[in-house]
Amino acid sequence: MADTVKSGGTRWFFSLAMLIGLGLLGFLAYNQYIERYVPTVDDGGDAVTQLVSARLSGASSLKVASMTGTVQSSATDVRGFGWLRSDQVIKMPYSVDYFVDVSRIGPDDVEWNAKTDTLIVNAPDITVASPNIDEAHRTMVETTGVLVTREAGEALSQQASQKATSKAQVEAGSPERIAQAREYARAALSRLLAAPLGTLGHGNARVIVTFPPERRRANGERWDMSRSVQEVIGNGQ
Repeated sequence: MADTVKSGGTRWFFSLAMLIGLGLLGFLAYNQYIERYVPTVDDGGDAVTQLVSARLSGASSLKVASMTGTVQSSATDVRGFGWLRSDQVIKMPYSVDYFVDVSRIGPDDVEWNAKTDTLIVNAPDITVASPNIDEAHRTMVETTGVLVTREAGEALSQQASQKATSKAQVEAGSPERIAQAREYARAALSRLLAAPLGTLGHGNARVIVTFPPERRRANGERWDMSRSVQEVIGNGQ
């Protein structure tokens, strides 16, 4: 009998926990829906301009480069059984940032060549952020069509924005741009790591930064790892 009561109490506890969990998920989903899709209005019922939400989070990525320019995007919308065709061409500024996650550089990724006073850093490869299309500063908007409805205008704008984002993303991820970004990243990481070496008496030390595609050296040279970087820093301190 006691086991039956205990089993029933356990089921009741888990049922309550499940209901609370489902209620919390529903509350979070409702709040997200309100944040994204429900307009905020003032006392008179008019929509207002305001921050709906703001979240601040820490980051361990180092911004090493930024690609900027102007992108042109075209869009077409057809409605009314093919009778109503609208076209739009837009030019607007854009930017794409490149980062290196320095938190991924651990002790095993750093080598010290005592003979040549050289620090070798095997860094993670760069990451490409999502393009930022500055639609607020469009430099050209050309819309043509016999009758451009509001729905068609919205569809054209959305389509043009998506195409512009895709075009900028492809360009930012091209081999040429990635190679350029790696050179900027190499210079940025070298400056970042040269400063503490200088304070430890290694102001003339070289800093060599490599990325994953460059790990295999063509000449097969191996660095003399007679001392770890931790030992160098420890002796300097």
